Amino acid sequence: MENGKLKLAIQKKGRLSEKSLQLLRNCGLEFENYSERLFLPVRNFNLDLLFLRDDDIPEYVQDGVADLGIVGENVLLEKNAEVEIVKKLGFGRCQLMIGIPEASTLNSANDLNGKKIATSHPRILENYLHKNKISAKIIDISGSVEIAPSLGIADCICDIVSTGNTLRFNKLKKSFTVFQSESVLIGNKDLLSDHVKEQLLKKLLLRMDSVLAARNSKYLMMNVSKDSLENIKNIIPSLKSPTILPLADPEMLALHAVIPTEKFWEIIDELKHEGASGILLLPIENLVP
Repeated sequence: MENGKLKLAIQKKGRLSEKSLQLLRNCGLEFENYSERLFLPVRNFNLDLLFLRDDDIPEYVQDGVADLGIVGENVLLEKNAEVEIVKKLGFGRCQLMIGIPEASTLNSANDLNGKKIATSHPRILENYLHKNKISAKIIDISGSVEIAPSLGIADCICDIVSTGNTLRFNKLKKSFTVFQSESVLIGNKDLLSDHVKEQLLKKLLLRMDSVLAARNSKYLMMNVSKDSLENIKNIIPSLKSPTILPLADPEMLALHAVIPTEKFWEIIDELKHEGASGILLLPIENLVP
């Protein structure tokens, strides 16, 4: 129903569902706890949530039933829908990999020539085989792809792999990667032609950007001596100039900075060597550039 609100489709159940909902909550959006509902209005933003099967999201966005959707890149590519990728979201990362029986050997992609490969991602696999000039038979299976080799249906499989536990349970092992996927925000191609929805999208993206930036950053606090201040400032990979505050001890200062999360453990020894003390690393909920 057209009501002037943005309509965002997310996965009803599955590996992207909870993380999609958490992203929206971290954006400050308020809605009821999800419990088997197909539709939820957001109380404090002109946005309605639609809960769909992940395979249906690209087509719903393409057809304008939903303005936006959160879906895995693998699903988007497989469905070949005519939509725009608005933003990569950085969660739900996985790989579409070739899995082979534990006793088998696959030294290169060329070894797939003449093989039968079972998959629920035939379009992605076909593109990969065509790009690498490989002649193999694709067995299109929906469901438990991992059992195909043991049933004699296929020589190997091409399927989504996160931890690899499912492969090991079925006496298979990882071989090589066909496609790397993560969650993306997709949009209907005509969305920006609606001025009201375009402005709503800009506001929503501002919130999302702040959450995604905060996810990769931490708030660093420490006490430093005045003598070591310049050396420590050169060590810290701060997003901007750090904040310097006086302490009760006239020879000491408090230094606060926002840094990339992965850099902290690379610089901690240098900070301690320069005499930094009381070092705290705190999470950030939102970070507006």
